[in-house]
Amino acid sequence: MEPMIEVTKNRMENEVVTADTLKMWKDWRWQAKNTIKDVDTVEKILGINFSKEEREHLEEIIKIFPMSITPYYLSLINTEDYKNDPIFKQAFPDKRELHIAKYDMVDPLAEDKNSPAPGITHRYPDRVLFHISNVCAMYCRHCTRKRKVGDRECIPSKEEMEMGLEYIRNNPVVRDVLLSGGDPFMLSDELLDWILGELNKIEHVEVIRIGTRTPVVLPYRITDSLVEILKKHGVIWINTHFNHPKEITIASKEALKKLALAGIPLGNQSVLLADVNDCPRIMKRLVHKLVENRVRPYYIYQCDLSEGLEHFRTSVGKGIEIMENLRGHTSGFAVPIYVIDAPGGGGKIPVMPNYLISWSTNKIILRNYEGVITTYQEPSDYRHNDCDLKCDLCNLQLKLHEGEESKIIGIAKLIADYEEVITLTPGE
Repeated sequence: MEPMIEVTKNRMENEVVTADTLKMWKDWRWQAKNTIKDVDTVEKILGINFSKEEREHLEEIIKIFPMSITPYYLSLINTEDYKNDPIFKQAFPDKRELHIAKYDMVDPLAEDKNSPAPGITHRYPDRVLFHISNVCAMYCRHCTRKRKVGDRECIPSKEEMEMGLEYIRNNPVVRDVLLSGGDPFMLSDELLDWILGELNKIEHVEVIRIGTRTPVVLPYRITDSLVEILKKHGVIWINTHFNHPKEITIASKEALKKLALAGIPLGNQSVLLADVNDCPRIMKRLVHKLVENRVRPYYIYQCDLSEGLEHFRTSVGKGIEIMENLRGHTSGFAVPIYVIDAPGGGGKIPVMPNYLISWSTNKIILRNYEGVITTYQEPSDYRHNDCDLKCDLCNLQLKLHEGEESKIIGIAKLIADYEEVITLTPGE
């Protein structure tokens, strides 16, 4: 039996392994080097057999959307009911991925369209998405960037990263940089250290965010040396991507603990996936386990319109149902925001149950999670400060600094006192 298969089977079967074997298993580089990319190896490790027809479909899918699963993540699969296992469904190809639905898109979030420089997506006024890696520990089957998965030409070079950094340097409105990919933590410590160092030198960059799924699919990547690098580079926030409570294991808890003890704020972004986590009880258990490990549930995403993902998409109504079962039913800080990332690059749009029933001149009518209807009395003598953008003369004593956003767009433009615009036309 091949060493990688033997080690993985030992882990799955809870057999005693030697100290050397365990050390190898916990080496993130070994895990990355031994990712499972073919159906034969999955069959050997899981002890299952696919029919000839199933294999033909699987091979066809893998040619278009490659498979790559870490031995660690594969070891979490329940082999007695693998077809219904949430780990298996997120990691292993499904023949339904070959179905391209009418509204599916190659780039549903228009990231390439909104890219003014290599690696940069600038959609929101004061922040940018910086794609610094196209390498993932595992290829998630629900990935919104499936167009780039496995494409070696999409891997950014250091020269391209430098062009992205130059764009950030030249745009003082950018105060928040989100490092994404791929997975930034699949870069070497040295390269990640360089990127963070360059960003930290830019005076107007106030916060750096990192999106990573390594605590979920490759928790051994969170090494002491990586944590030391993160600690020395200013204000860093990390968002990870747990979709199911089964993914929160002893190893992932240890990884999260290392990051939390380093003083790094942690958040989580889940994707609502049909037959994986589209259940109020599963989602409630997930958010409880997250906060237990000092991770703030941040977003629940409606699954994007990327090609081949229709079988993963739920109705928006299912998302609303889940939110109804969270708000008021658990701690407020454990309730994420349910969002739809608008197709075409419109950004994240919060979607939630209607708690504001109606309002009049003096009252608003509200309902709570139990269905209790109540009123809130508006103040009788409130008068807001008329804003003319002369902040130095304002009694609120707002002091702006260089690079502060002064041009407003969207609905905020209609609301502003100092704007004469009365109609909003898309494209203006």
